[in-house]
Amino acid sequence: MTSLHRDPVLIVVQLTGGNDYMNTVVPYADPLYRDNRPTVGVAQEDVLPIDQHYGFNPVLAPLKELYDDGRVAVINGIGYPNPNRSHFRAMDIWHTCEPERVATEGWLGRAIRDLDPQGENVLTGVNFGRGLPRALALPGVPVTSVGSLENHGFLPGIADQERRSQALDVFARMYAPAIGAGPTLDYLGRTGADALKGADILKSVAGNYSSTIEYAHTPIANNLKGIAQTLLAGLGTRVFYTAQAGYDTHSGQMPVQTQLLGELAQGIGDFFADLRQRQASEQALMLVFTEFGRRVKDNGSGTDHGSGGAAFVIGDRVTGGMHGVYPSLKDEALLDGDLHFQVDFRSVYSTIAARWLALDPQPIVGGNYEQLNFI
Repeated sequence: MTSLHRDPVLIVVQLTGGNDYMNTVVPYADPLYRDNRPTVGVAQEDVLPIDQHYGFNPVLAPLKELYDDGRVAVINGIGYPNPNRSHFRAMDIWHTCEPERVATEGWLGRAIRDLDPQGENVLTGVNFGRGLPRALALPGVPVTSVGSLENHGFLPGIADQERRSQALDVFARMYAPAIGAGPTLDYLGRTGADALKGADILKSVAGNYSSTIEYAHTPIANNLKGIAQTLLAGLGTRVFYTAQAGYDTHSGQMPVQTQLLGELAQGIGDFFADLRQRQASEQALMLVFTEFGRRVKDNGSGTDHGSGGAAFVIGDRVTGGMHGVYPSLKDEALLDGDLHFQVDFRSVYSTIAARWLALDPQPIVGGNYEQLNFI
C-alpha cells in the first residue's frame, strides 16, 4: 500500500430527489410547522434538539453526535434566485453553477482540472455509483467511475482490443447523459482509457483494507466504505462523489425518508469513525446536498417539490453549528408556498474551493460569491 496522502480531500454526497429540509432540521418550536405538517411531521418529543427552536430528525443520531462534537455545519436555507422545481434542471444547476443556461461543464470537473492540470493521476476524481454525475464532467479531465470495490471496479481487466472497444461503447452510453450525445465520443477519446485504467488500479484497494468498523449493508454505506478504502489507500484522490437516491417523497414520505436519513446518518458516522481510527479524518471534508427542499405544507401523505433547503458540511476542521438563518414559515415570507433561500449554493462551493482545496473559486463557480465561515 502506498503511503497515506495528506492533501485535503472533498467528499460530495448527493441526496437525489429533493430531501425534505423541514423534516431533517425540524423547526419543532414553531406552531406554523404543526399547522403545515399535520400528517407529515416529526413529533416534538422525538426531535433531537439543537437548541430551543430547531432539532434533528430522530434517526440522525450519528449526525447529531458529530454535530455535538463541533464537526457539522448546517447550512440553512440554501438555494439560488428563481428556483427551478424540475429534478433534472435543478440538479443541472447545482452541478454546473449555471441557473440561467444549460451548461455541460461540472464545477467539480473544473476543480479536478485545477488540482491536477496535466491530468497525471486518473484517480484525482472518483465517483462511486452508476454513470458520471454532470458535476464531474469536463472534457479532457479524467474521472474514474466505479460501482463497488468488491466487484473490482466498474469493469474487469480488459486486455484484448475487441473487449476494450465493447467496454468503451458501454462508457459512451454511460457518460452521454452527463455531457450530451454529441461530445461523448470526443470526450471518451481523451478520457475513456484513463477511466478504464483508474478502475483497474482500484481493484487492489479492497484487498489491502482492514477496519474494525462494520458498515451497514446499504447502498450509501457501501459507497462510503469504498470512499474510505480508496482514501486510506493513499492513491492521491482529491474529490470523491456518490449519491443516495429515493428522496422524491410525494407520498408515503414518513417511512421512506426516515429509512433513507437513518441509512445516511449511520453511513456518515461509520465513515468518519473509520477515518479517525486511521488518523485520517482531518484531511476529509464532506458536503451533503440535495437539489431542492419540499413544500411547506404537506399533501396528506408526502410533500411536493419546493425550494430552499439545507446542506451539511462535515469534518474535523469545520466550524460547526447552524449557519445562515432558517427561513420563515410565515405565509407572507414564502415563495409561492415554499421556503425562501437565504444562502446561494455557489457561496458554499466557493468557500470549499478557496478555503479547503486552496483553489481560485471564480473559474470553478463562474463568478465571485461571498465566502462563508463554516471552514
